[in-house]
Amino acid sequence: MDVPLWLWLAVVGFILLMLAADLVAHRKAHVIGVREAAAWSAVWVFFGIAFGVLVWWLWGAEFGQQYFAGYLIEKSLAVDNVFVWAIIFTFFAVPREYQHRVLFFGVLGALVFRGIFIAAGSAIISSAGWVLYIFAAFLLFTGYRMLVQRNEHVDPGKSKVLKLFRRFVPMTDAFHGQRFLIRKNGLLLATPLLAVLVLVEVTDIVFAVDSIPAIFAVTDEVFLVFTANAFAILGLRAMYFLLADLIHRFVYLKAGLALVLVWVGIKMALKIDVYYIPTSISLAVITAILTAAVVASLIKTRGRERHALPAPAAPPFRTAGPEELEALQPLWKRDRRRTTPANDA
Repeated sequence: MDVPLWLWLAVVGFILLMLAADLVAHRKAHVIGVREAAAWSAVWVFFGIAFGVLVWWLWGAEFGQQYFAGYLIEKSLAVDNVFVWAIIFTFFAVPREYQHRVLFFGVLGALVFRGIFIAAGSAIISSAGWVLYIFAAFLLFTGYRMLVQRNEHVDPGKSKVLKLFRRFVPMTDAFHGQRFLIRKNGLLLATPLLAVLVLVEVTDIVFAVDSIPAIFAVTDEVFLVFTANAFAILGLRAMYFLLADLIHRFVYLKAGLALVLVWVGIKMALKIDVYYIPTSISLAVITAILTAAVVASLIKTRGRERHALPAPAAPPFRTAGPEELEALQPLWKRDRRRTTPANDA
């Protein structure tokens, strides 16, 4: 697959342009409703599918199917990531109007880290093909562990990342609007929103450890791996606001994701020296597994209404009042004090 440099630059430029448009559209803190989230989700899905059609048209059906298989894997694994975000936001009682800002910078960081992981993974596979056996074994183990632990959930209160953050970073105990940093009594302090952003970022890095090997199982093309990841990740914020209150309805999704990981692990192990499973078959199997998991979940939970996760009785952080916000000092202030010479009378 021959991808010219200008096309790489065009894709990256388009991603940055869309991120800028999203930031401008949500520059004012507000609660994002289901209708707005659905509209943005439709926009991101449209761009993801449209790019896949473009790949299919320019490079043929094989590469088009590889892109869509990778996109589907990343999008489905991202749903599990979305549910973890919902647990984190609920535990720390992050006001809904501030959540988009956290997710925007979280997704921006995710694109950077995944780009690094993809480049590293491609270089390792090119220089040592046997590493695919390790990736395959890892995917099989991860799928098995996800299936066994499908009813378990993360506990943000026990996060070692949060403990380390609070230990080494001076921090206030209150949310101060959308600010990540504040200056109080001359001291530069992190707000709980920055701590939550760090947790969201670390969570995505952990998920990338699973998803990057999984997509390499369906395509070796770095361009397809990157673009499938990028277009899947770009819609995560809208997907969160669309699905966060429906966690209780996707009861079989984790089992479906586990089976997808097992399937791509088997495909990766076989394609090394045994048999290359056609991409069309892989795409059909992945689609069938995920569709069955979603449909079975919705049938099982039929009649259940949309509702948010139960908030903790005593949240670890509070929200600053108007007086506290007005008392804040400029974040990057200059020291205007005039130094007096020692011999000045």
